[in-house]
Amino acid sequence: MIRDFGGVALDRTSRRIGVMAIVNVTPDSFSDGGERLDPAQAIDDGLRFVSEGADIVDVGGESTRPGSQPVSVEEELRRVLPVVEGLAARDVVVSIDTRRSAVARACLDAGARIVNDVSALADDPALLPLVAGRDTPVVLMHRRGHQEDEYEGPAYRDVVEDVRAFLVERARVCEAGGIARERIALDPGIGFGKTPDDNLALIAGAGRLAEAGYPVLVGASRKGFIGRLTGIKQPRLRDPASIWLAVEAARKGASIVRVHDVAGTRQALAVWAAMR
Repeated sequence: MIRDFGGVALDRTSRRIGVMAIVNVTPDSFSDGGERLDPAQAIDDGLRFVSEGADIVDVGGESTRPGSQPVSVEEELRRVLPVVEGLAARDVVVSIDTRRSAVARACLDAGARIVNDVSALADDPALLPLVAGRDTPVVLMHRRGHQEDEYEGPAYRDVVEDVRAFLVERARVCEAGGIARERIALDPGIGFGKTPDDNLALIAGAGRLAEAGYPVLVGASRKGFIGRLTGIKQPRLRDPASIWLAVEAARKGASIVRVHDVAGTRQALAVWAAMR
């Protein structure tokens, strides 16, 4: 079945997997922090990612790495708004990665088409009605705790089932609040309060998440658990493993993968799609 998500056609039957490119405009993101403090650089990188096969460019102005500190709404807007405006003016499908209604509202006004919220619309009570009123697609992510407390929390009984239950409940809350079912995607939150084994189980269990009837987005790119599994400390050097995990997530049931290396991921997905 073909789904339209923010203007992006997702079709697992034909193995048409959406690719979301990561464009962080922060000084402290774990992989690319400080690289795009100049909005022109961030816009150029976003356009390059589209040329390499990205369907969505995800712009974020607040780091969510473990141990990072929240920034003010004003600072987040200062970082993201010029980038969203610049990309949207070139007809790029922009996702705004934010927990805040004020940031989401300004970016939707500037042309963003998707809201991607690590709190699953729980941190800011005004964000759910904003998304509903704008009929905006939204990505609901699972996390355990907050970035400043390193996403701490108790062990899971069954990580896939526990995460699925949380996300389905949040999706139902969103639907009750006026967000159309077809506008919702679910993200298991790889690395957000999970062990390496938890993360691998969630990638392998993407199909169980998809059984709930929503597109599943998986973002494992360059994350710390890859370093713990491989011994590779430099995030940029984790791209080969990240690409493999993106394909595995797609193979298991994900409809969208969120990545740093767009060109490599697209190549790998194309080969997987050809293997019938």
